[in-house]
Amino acid sequence: MIKKILALVVLSLLVSCGSSYSSRRKNSTAKTNTSRKTKIATKRNTATANSNKGKKKQEVLESTSKTVVYADVVKQYVLDFEDIAKDNMRNHGIPASITLAQGILESGAGRGTLCVTANNHFGIKCHTGWEGEAVYHDDDAAQECFRKYNDPAESYNDHSLFLTTRGRYASLFKLDKDDYKAWAHGLKAAGYATDPKYPDKLIGIIERYELDRYDAEVLGNKYTPKPNTIENDNQVTQTSIGASSYRVEQGDTLYSISRKYNLSVDELKQLNGLTDNALSIGQILKVK
Repeated sequence: MIKKILALVVLSLLVSCGSSYSSRRKNSTAKTNTSRKTKIATKRNTATANSNKGKKKQEVLESTSKTVVYADVVKQYVLDFEDIAKDNMRNHGIPASITLAQGILESGAGRGTLCVTANNHFGIKCHTGWEGEAVYHDDDAAQECFRKYNDPAESYNDHSLFLTTRGRYASLFKLDKDDYKAWAHGLKAAGYATDPKYPDKLIGIIERYELDRYDAEVLGNKYTPKPNTIENDNQVTQTSIGASSYRVEQGDTLYSISRKYNLSVDELKQLNGLTDNALSIGQILKVK
């Protein structure tokens, strides 16, 4: 009888311990699963937040070297070379705004292949008489010869010498040093570039990044920011540039602009002497 009683007591204790262990294990497993889910959710939320944080609103510039860059890259380029451009303006008479705009456009704000491989910021080809190093790059024709420099300052100085020592650019130096629009059109007329939109591209860059402030600094003139553009989160917003003109913004097409001004695409192209549908951000189009 006593043996039976002892057996029942032992059995009861075993059942109780098993139940308690099972309960603790379930609670522990539940806590662990909850903790893991919380950590995973936290990681996902953090990753999403970091991803969103890393996204930049873009004001895209497509350079002549077919390089797409963000506005903050262009701004940094300006900061890096504004002093060199101003020194060249003092020494050679070329507006700093024009030099910087050409550098931005021709080099893709320092990111273009020719700039990276040869420190060539202005797309200057070898031409007759060049005795320095050279690289070969596809441009108007395959594998054309371009000048190679040891550092960017050499490229900037050579750009100034290139313009001041060639007779075809002589008319530029009769222009006012603060008339960047006349210089932009003068460069195209003198044959610096074959792109028919080259002047508009330079003018657009100068006005978006207010590069003419550096001309004013060198000339000792007071600088007044342009009322026709405002900068916000790396984007340029069009305000008012006159009822007969329109500044091309990111996402614009000839079709969307023609609809806005009740024109056909062909009429818009004829107004602006366009031969294709390509547009560049900052380009000024006639709409009347």
